Amino acid sequence: MARTVRFHEIGGPEVMRLEDLDTGDPGPGEVRIRVDAIGVNRAELLFRSGQYIEPVRRLPAGLGAEAAGVVEAVGPEVTGFAAGQAVSVIPAFSQNDYSVYAERAIVPATALLPRPDGVDAVSGAAVWMPYLTAYGALVEVGGMRAGDTVLLNAASSSVGLAAIHTAVRVGATPIAVTRTGAKKERLLKEGAAEVIVSDEEDVAGRVLALTGGQGAEYVLDAVAGPGVADLARAVAADGTLFLYGMLSGQPTPHPGFDLGMPALNIRTYTVHEITGDPARLRRAAAFVASGLRSGAFRPVVDRTFPLEEIVQAHRHMESGTQFGKIVVTVAR
Repeated sequence: MARTVRFHEIGGPEVMRLEDLDTGDPGPGEVRIRVDAIGVNRAELLFRSGQYIEPVRRLPAGLGAEAAGVVEAVGPEVTGFAAGQAVSVIPAFSQNDYSVYAERAIVPATALLPRPDGVDAVSGAAVWMPYLTAYGALVEVGGMRAGDTVLLNAASSSVGLAAIHTAVRVGATPIAVTRTGAKKERLLKEGAAEVIVSDEEDVAGRVLALTGGQGAEYVLDAVAGPGVADLARAVAADGTLFLYGMLSGQPTPHPGFDLGMPALNIRTYTVHEITGDPARLRRAAAFVASGLRSGAFRPVVDRTFPLEEIVQAHRHMESGTQFGKIVVTVAR
């Protein structure tokens, strides 16, 4: 039996329960892992509350798509993994099909990456989703190169910080946006070239001033909603505004007509564009692993919670006060 987080109704953090369940054996293409650490992502909060991009198909339901642990058993047709191997689970499946908020979990082998030497469980649960998301949007899809400028809101999130590190590594200029000045110095220390405090400054005006009126080639927007209209003013001609989150919870307009129909590209993006494509994932994993080896990349962990405090972990994320990744640890 393994302690497993499930929820029996849609709602707030309080609907999550720890239950003892039989994990079972892995089937074809599957692997059972002993979970040592879990990366908490906003997708789980949205899924649990019925606001995610895919609905909950059945209740009770599990949660979680990012973790680190050790392989316990491999199912038929699985190659490349063996019992005792340290691995990370990456978001490459629907939470309707698999979940990792548990002491043990069965996941598809396609969602596993070997854990590099020197990467402990907490780091292994904190590093992949942020960097795969940032690299995937900006480099793999967007083609960001040295000399480009990228504007990042929600910059103190794990993805925002990974995007700062990624931009610096390829020679681009990251401009971070934060709501208040409380996180400004920490963002500068993480590598942001400039930090704009949105409660005090005109974001688009500052970006245009910093870029000589040209604007940013890329905007990585985790908020969406009505603010897209202002962010679009900061995009360079033929630049791209990536919508990868919806923190605002409000409808998102297309601002092209109001701005006079500039050469503006707006597209939605999820990390599954990378994790669901073997060729893209191979390139992304190589990019991130090399950054980890060189020290250019590292997980920024805000706080860890034991599995027994999963409700508090979700409440902490909902508070919006974190800087980096929230990780849940599983004690033995």
